[in-house]
Amino acid sequence: MAEQPAETEASLSTLPATAAQTSPDNPWPLQLLSQKLKQHIDRTPSAWVEGQVIELNRRGTNAYLTLRDVDAEVSLPASVWTKVLERQDVPLEKGSRVVALLKPEFWIKTGRLNMLVRDIRPVGLGDLLARIERLRQALGAEGLFAESRKKPLPLLPHRIGLITGRDSDAKKDILRNAALRWPAVEFEIREVAVQGNTAVSQVVRALRELDERPEVDVIVIARGGGALEDLLPFNSEELVRAVAAATTPVVSAIGHEADRPLLDDVADLRASTPTDAAKRIVPDVAEELAGVRQARATLRRSMDRLVDREADRLATLRSRPVLAAPEGLVTVRAEELGRLCRRSSTAVNTAVVRAGDQLQHLRAQVRALSPQKTLDRGYAVVELALVGPAAALAPSGHAVIRHPDEAPDGARLSIRVAEGHFAATSNGTHSDTERSEAPAAKGSPTRADNEGTESTHE
Repeated sequence: MAEQPAETEASLSTLPATAAQTSPDNPWPLQLLSQKLKQHIDRTPSAWVEGQVIELNRRGTNAYLTLRDVDAEVSLPASVWTKVLERQDVPLEKGSRVVALLKPEFWIKTGRLNMLVRDIRPVGLGDLLARIERLRQALGAEGLFAESRKKPLPLLPHRIGLITGRDSDAKKDILRNAALRWPAVEFEIREVAVQGNTAVSQVVRALRELDERPEVDVIVIARGGGALEDLLPFNSEELVRAVAAATTPVVSAIGHEADRPLLDDVADLRASTPTDAAKRIVPDVAEELAGVRQARATLRRSMDRLVDREADRLATLRSRPVLAAPEGLVTVRAEELGRLCRRSSTAVNTAVVRAGDQLQHLRAQVRALSPQKTLDRGYAVVELALVGPAAALAPSGHAVIRHPDEAPDGARLSIRVAEGHFAATSNGTHSDTERSEAPAAKGSPTRADNEGTESTHE
């Protein structure tokens, strides 16, 4: 760039240093903004990008093309030298999938941003397969393809979510075969693009919408096959992660046996074709009815055999003596009970009689040992009448005489015999020899008193 005059440099020194310092009173010249943009863009490094060629025009030594993202509605114009295109083994055409090395350029005079293609290479089938395999290994290492995270399909789904192309053969096959197998089946259909750069976003949006509906029991993503390039949306990482995050079981029915898209690995069930998907998500009503009839017949035969076996067993039990004459067991027990009752009654009566006899014997012993019986045999109890302070110590006022010395001469005595008692007076004590030699004066008071005293002494 040519050197600027001193006046120009002086004027530039008064301008704001940054864009944030500009104002209506002190703006930047347009040339300065363009220069700064060019300086910034020139510092941007080159980048390899992937896209699809949707436009290609050759003009002399230059060619102009438009690249579009393979998964989104994003396009970018670019220019390329024809010598770069001539280096390709296969001529570049519209619709080709390529990777290109882009370097942004800014033209100051026109203020136009241009993307310069410094190198471009077509993406072949082998490259696509290699990239898909690398993505398969990376997602598998995260556990997205593990069998432990796959959800089982319901035995009989009431409503099936179907994501397929608009008026596609896959849709017709699934609806027809599912209705033939189970006429009451219901579908929630979402028609989307199944190839092209908008397919991934539309399929993911339909999947999330059906997953949020609680009445949908299973979701089927179906397509009727196609070339590898057409099936690229079903190898998208975004779609794989959306299927892994779904709470509703997902069935993959991409109808392509030669290649296995990543959707087949992450889905809870892989069906080889849309028709196979219809057969595996709903049962066959004819087969189920036949199974019910067979189960009922098997159950009936089992019940008949059980009843017959139990009837034979009951007849065998009834033929036993204990059941043929069941009253015999009661009769034997009744006789045994009567015998035991009689034995117990006899034992009780014997015990009562024995106890009565023992009671009579004890009563006789008690009576024989009683003081009254002693008196009845002729014995007497001689008591001394107490006087003075000694009388207060005895409740009856008498004291039993146990020794002759206790009855001095002239003492008043009370003699108790079997039929009563009488009073007497002591005439002193005598030895047994004197009593035997003393004359017996019948009826004299002294003899009566002495006899009473002697009787008491004995």
